[in-house]
Amino acid sequence: MWREDQLGGKPTRGDVLRTVLPSVFVLGVTTGVGHWQHNTAHLFPYGVLWLIATGLPLLVVRRFPLTVFLVTAALTWSYYLSDFPGGPSIVLPTFALFMLTRQRGPMTAGIAGGAAVAAGFVVYVVTGHRITFDARIGLFIVWVIAVVGIATAVRDRFAAARARREQADEHRARMAEQERLRIAREVHDVVAHSLAMINVQAGVAAHVADRRPEQAKEALLNIKKASAAALNDLRATVAVLRSGEDLAPTPSLAQMTELLDHARAAGLTVRVHGEPGELPAPTDGAAYRILQESLTNVVRHADQPQSVDVRFERGNGTLTLVVRDDGVGAVQPKIGNGLRGMRERVEVLGGAVHASPVEGGFEVRAELPIEGEK
Repeated sequence: MWREDQLGGKPTRGDVLRTVLPSVFVLGVTTGVGHWQHNTAHLFPYGVLWLIATGLPLLVVRRFPLTVFLVTAALTWSYYLSDFPGGPSIVLPTFALFMLTRQRGPMTAGIAGGAAVAAGFVVYVVTGHRITFDARIGLFIVWVIAVVGIATAVRDRFAAARARREQADEHRARMAEQERLRIAREVHDVVAHSLAMINVQAGVAAHVADRRPEQAKEALLNIKKASAAALNDLRATVAVLRSGEDLAPTPSLAQMTELLDHARAAGLTVRVHGEPGELPAPTDGAAYRILQESLTNVVRHADQPQSVDVRFERGNGTLTLVVRDDGVGAVQPKIGNGLRGMRERVEVLGGAVHASPVEGGFEVRAELPIEGEK
């Protein structure tokens, strides 16, 4: 099992080592055996060249595993049928069969190994030798089965390790994407809400600067507070990007009063119905951001709104948050970053959110599951 970028091009250092080491081993052992086998032909120089020619194809075994196995098997069989000294030259087709199994699978390798053994016995008979059905026949069969089996186990182990790496990489990429989207939502919510309130207060200050300087001063102070809060949240969010630690703002409905005060400072009458109660942190944070974005949209997009009703209801393991304004001529909104962020927050928790015009205004309704509550 090799990557495609590993299969092409010139032989690598690993290819050379995989060729040289078994070839040197075979030559060394065969030379030693030749000193003890006096009734055989002299190994030098033709026997040495024969064994070198048998091992040389291993240089390209990664690219042509089947061809290399058949060539090394044929050369090994013919060597054993010659008068040269015996030796462990079977190591060379064994290595080729191992590589063939890893790259093409046990089915192809098993068929090729069985065919090589059968062809060797046919040649053995054709050349005038008699086959005796002894342990040697079984040994060749066991050889093919053992090599293919071991190589298959190695192949499966590498495949499993690669699958685990790919799953880990995919998980890291998915987590990084989720974190990127989370930070993007946080930045949008902080900036959009604060800038909307600053814009309204700046308009008020500019409008009353000459006639009611006290009110203009109050608007400027509200701008100062809103910008300071936005800067604090942005610093904490940027810290996440720099350090990778969980330093992002942790919004909560316990800070809801600040949001309501900003809306009231923008000239809205805000009425709250019900209580959210104690909530798990994920639900609490999502509810806060949805309320923040809803109030921001009222300030930015509603036509002549006078009041906003915020309603909390709990039941059947769900927190229902409803934000309704009395803006004039409300229409179905286009899906932007704000509404998309609401939906993503709710979907992570397994809830639902709806934003649409209603009689006399516009309404956002979010249903957030409360973990552990039925």
